[in-house]
Amino acid sequence: MYSDPFVMLVKVICNLYLFIVLLRLVLQLTRADFYNPISQGIVKATSPIVLPLRKVVPAIGRLDTASLVLALGVQLLTVFLVVLINGVAISPVSYAIFTLAGTLYHLLDLYFWAMLISVILSWVAPTANHPGALLVGQITAPLYRACQRVIPTLGGLDLSPIFIFLAISFLKQVLAPYSI
Repeated sequence: MYSDPFVMLVKVICNLYLFIVLLRLVLQLTRADFYNPISQGIVKATSPIVLPLRKVVPAIGRLDTASLVLALGVQLLTVFLVVLINGVAISPVSYAIFTLAGTLYHLLDLYFWAMLISVILSWVAPTANHPGALLVGQITAPLYRACQRVIPTLGGLDLSPIFIFLAISFLKQVLAPYSI
């Protein structure tokens, strides 16, 4: 099913945009620096679709539901195009499952890579002032804090990344059969 080069091309293009939309959603949820140049690029890439959606889909607290709807829409489009290219028929319930599971899978993937970058930066350049390093730190800080409430540090050694990686990997394996 995935050996078709057109399927791969559709998935790469759609998943790249989905990554940008999910990154916008995460940046808003974590209240990351809006004036960071990377944040500004993400906002510019997604605003043409998010801003009109905000007129129809209001925010719920800190959750930017317009970005969430756009992420689900991009994933639904990906599922639709992959199914169309392969010439198979699936039910509307299957579309919903593949859309929700795929969006959550890619959100977990985003956090996985952010955590990996964060861990590597903590070893190599713990005081980095690069906009990307600052953004990664702002995205991952809430996860670290939540995990550190449950798992304290051991003599200055923070084990929270290990448990976060395990949780993310477990959830991705559960969702993998349902994501396209």
